[in-house]
Amino acid sequence: MTVRAKFVCDSVKQHRWNPTLKTYEFNAVCADEVPENQRYHKYTPAGSLQISVDNPSVDFELGKAYYLDFTPAG
Repeated sequence: MTVRAKFVCDSVKQHRWNPTLKTYEFNAVCADEVPENQRYHKYTPAGSLQISVDNPSVDFELGKAYYLDFTPAG
């Protein structure tokens, strides 16, 4: 089983004590004026994700939507 959700990057925090570490907060899409978002919002009406990334080549853009795929491991 694979589940795909659509999340928006709502917050980016740069850490003073480690300049390459960023913490990102994502929330499920809810902008129903976008037809694709209506579909995702119907099946994933709420959700949040917070991740910290210590990789300078990863840079999620504030306000941009991303697909989040859940696939069983192993």
